[in-house]
Amino acid sequence: MKRFLPKSLLGQMLLSVALALLVAQTLSAILQYRAEQRRMDFEVISTLAFQLVRDPRIDVRENSPQRRGRAERRRIRIERALDSPRIGEARDERRETILRDVLREQGVAVDELVVFTREVRQDRFTLDAMRNSPRLFTRGFDREGRVIIAGLKRDGADRWLVARVPEPARNVRALQGVILQTAILYIVLVGGLALLLRRITRPLAALTRRVEQFGGVPDAGDPIEPTGPQDTRRLISAHNAMEARIARLLDEKNVMLGAIGHDLKTPLAALRVRIESVEDDAERARMAATIEDITNSLDDILSLARVGHPSDPLERTDLAALVSSVVEEYEDMGEDVMLGETQRVALPLRTTWMRRALRNLISNALRYGGQARIDMLKEGSLAVIRIEDSGPGIPDERIGDMMEPFTRGETSRNRETGGAGLGLTLARAIAEQHGGTLHLFNRIARDGRVTGLIAEIRMPA
Repeated sequence: MKRFLPKSLLGQMLLSVALALLVAQTLSAILQYRAEQRRMDFEVISTLAFQLVRDPRIDVRENSPQRRGRAERRRIRIERALDSPRIGEARDERRETILRDVLREQGVAVDELVVFTREVRQDRFTLDAMRNSPRLFTRGFDREGRVIIAGLKRDGADRWLVARVPEPARNVRALQGVILQTAILYIVLVGGLALLLRRITRPLAALTRRVEQFGGVPDAGDPIEPTGPQDTRRLISAHNAMEARIARLLDEKNVMLGAIGHDLKTPLAALRVRIESVEDDAERARMAATIEDITNSLDDILSLARVGHPSDPLERTDLAALVSSVVEEYEDMGEDVMLGETQRVALPLRTTWMRRALRNLISNALRYGGQARIDMLKEGSLAVIRIEDSGPGIPDERIGDMMEPFTRGETSRNRETGGAGLGLTLARAIAEQHGGTLHLFNRIARDGRVTGLIAEIRMPA
């Protein structure tokens, strides 16, 4: 059910208002229907009571032709019978109760009273009256309709007075009026609300796209023009100001890191030259390794600082071919790296950075597992690069920490080489730069033992 609901603010607001309006109009229609039913019941009861209370034989003696005509119509509609007019029909107890109260208010002593409904074609009295006096009786009656019959026997009377009225038809016009009113309300209210919400959501959508694309680079484009209501304009203005501050801070950071890298590499180069004068070969090798370690760590730090602000453009690249070329590099160096299953997937990539991420992950697998197997797969809408090793794995509680800067594996993982603990951090940053993610998890055997670590880069294909 949830997947059919609108996800946007505009859709959810319009759906909420439409449902609320539908509920309100439904309640209004129900109340109008009940009021119409009460009105028709009142008319029916009033007509029956009027026919039963008045004696048409008295009115016929009136001199007024108009009164004589009305009395004649009542006389034709009134039946006098020795027995109750009901022949097995279900009694309408609600109308009986109301009619009884009305008759008592008029001073009529009620001995017996029945009210029921019958098909016109099954009521002989009505059919005879319609045939013998169509001018006086057919008004409101329909041969295919129904007739409401009330039978009254007064106290001390030996005969029943039976009155008839046609069952009122349902008021279709009232329902049509409610439907028309609902349609007009939907057009006016929902349409006006849609225009208002669109004025709010359009600048919010532009702001959302800007936030998703913002990387703090100087060439991010012109700031968003504040539009919409005042609150939305203030939000956009605040975002523009915040974006400008972040961009300035990132620029200052890049300048500072560039200066640090330049200032440190110069004395490191000088130290590399000076250690050539050291006569002890072992000492000279240790000093050179230390300088190389510092230089590599410095390169990693500078790369991590620049990964969010790449200067090279995206190029559509066959990811399987890229993975294969990186594997060949390690094979040429005699490393135990094997290319497994591959599927061709073309993606917009920054190949230099993606090579750097793959090298970091493969180097980690070789360092801690002695070998690496690389698969390039397509799973649904994702391109997946999987690097597996045969090392001791990582404790589950530390997997999340391993991708944080300057975090190294614990001593149970064989670490003969150094490193600043930035390889996984840099690989994760490169994956996120391409809209993907980096996941680490242990490979578990059937007996529950950890048989290696799996690193997966998942990117939208």
